[in-house]
Amino acid sequence: MHFLLAHPAHLLACGFGSGLSPWAPGTVGTLFAWASFPLLRHWMSEFELLGFLFVCFFGGIIVVHRTGVDLGVTDHGSIVWDEIVPFWLVLLFCPMHWMWQSTALVLFRLFDITKPQPARYFDQQVKNGFGVMCDDLVAAAYTLLALAILRFVLE
Repeated sequence: MHFLLAHPAHLLACGFGSGLSPWAPGTVGTLFAWASFPLLRHWMSEFELLGFLFVCFFGGIIVVHRTGVDLGVTDHGSIVWDEIVPFWLVLLFCPMHWMWQSTALVLFRLFDITKPQPARYFDQQVKNGFGVMCDDLVAAAYTLLALAILRFVLE
């Protein structure tokens, strides 16, 4: 807990403590994103939310990099801001029904864990905050593509 309060970057990078879960911190961080998204949606228009996510992504490059340096591991398991921001983006474009959002969560975690290209490139070759944030942004893009295909097939 002390680590979270040692620097504001740590608090954000570790998803306000969600990344400190001893079990599947990336999934817990993604669940935090899902739980917190309705609050963002309530207070911001879609355009404002998109701007907010833009700031969170580029600010995330800095806070994730700083936290990785302080922990001595570029993409430490407790760093989950890279899951939170891209999953907020997925939720912004996902139907508001819980079934679509549950499917989005499963797909996002699948793509985040399996790291299809170019996510694998960012994960393995770009060892800084940009690489950490981008591999999950790619997972979000794959998730949105898969959801679009599902909607096309089902509707």
